[in-house]
Amino acid sequence: MSLLTQIATNLEMGDAEMVLSLVEQAITAGIPVDEILNEGLIAGMTVVGHKFREGEIFIPEVLIAARAMSKGIERLEPLLLKSGVKARGKLLIGTVQDDLHDIGKNLVSIMFKGAGFEVFDLGVNVPADKFVEEARRHQPDVIGLSALLTTTMLNMEATIKALRNAGCKAIIIVGGAPVSEEFAQSINADLYARNAVEGVDKVLAQMN
Repeated sequence: MSLLTQIATNLEMGDAEMVLSLVEQAITAGIPVDEILNEGLIAGMTVVGHKFREGEIFIPEVLIAARAMSKGIERLEPLLLKSGVKARGKLLIGTVQDDLHDIGKNLVSIMFKGAGFEVFDLGVNVPADKFVEEARRHQPDVIGLSALLTTTMLNMEATIKALRNAGCKAIIIVGGAPVSEEFAQSINADLYARNAVEGVDKVLAQMN
């Protein structure tokens, strides 16, 4: 079994320490960084996403795999920057104002990193003007808004209005437990996703 296949397999199993060790071995062996990323880490996370979509695994398993992915990505990031490997796109993401929940947002961030995106995570309780400021700074292709409360999901609408009024052309995707397709349409979001895997799929489909 090749090193890259071993990285993918151990990532699926959620063995973060083994993933990190194998990534180190791959670097030492002179395997190009983009191959380690695409054929090791992203390949493994793609399988995880497929299994989650098919109901073969659930959020706890995805989170464990995502942590393993993060270990590998953290090790590769400086090398990716140095080698000039271009990200597939940029994602700006945050939980909207007055909402302090971050598990869903963190999972989305990791899945987008796993799909080859550069991710700028603004954290939680992010006001609309902060989204606008950071969108101007980073010029993202995609902006993700998260909320877990029915009271705070209303702040999504104000954020989208502020972004559009500022001339932001990014794809805006929304998600979170109380959010629905109908609500997303009513606040003029471009996309709605029930979970992180669906979010990546929908964004990639829209970008292609």
